[in-house]
Amino acid sequence: MADISHFMIPADNVERARHFYTDLLGWKIESLQPSGDSMGIDAMQYHDIKTGAARPGALNSGGLYKRQTKEPVISFVEVDDLDLVLSKVERLGGKIIMPKSKIPGVGQTAMILDSEGNSIGIWTPQKK
Repeated sequence: MADISHFMIPADNVERARHFYTDLLGWKIESLQPSGDSMGIDAMQYHDIKTGAARPGALNSGGLYKRQTKEPVISFVEVDDLDLVLSKVERLGGKIIMPKSKIPGVGQTAMILDSEGNSIGIWTPQKK
C-alpha cells in the first residue's frame, strides 16, 4: 500500500508564509541551498518543513514554495514503481499534468489529477 510521504504548500509570499507556520505551529522551515538543479527548486524559493519528530503513523515533512499558479496544497504518495502507477492514471479517469521528472539525489516524481480533478504528487525515491 502506498503511503503519503510529504506535502507541499504554495505561497504568494514565501517568507510571510514561513513566519506564519513557524509562529502558529512551531514548524521548522529552512531554505534549501541553491543547487542549480533541473527542477527549478531555486526559482521556486523552496523550503523544507519539519512538523515534528518522526513517529509511526505521523507525516512530519513537507515543503513551502513560491506559488506558480492557483495550485492547492499537494500531498505526495511514495510508490515502488512510478512507471507502473503512471501507466494506470488515464485508464482510471485521471490525467498526468507533470510527466515523470528526476530530482537529482532524491528520486523521480510526477503530478497527476485524480478522477475528481484533485492534484496529487507521485514519487519514488532514488535507489541507493
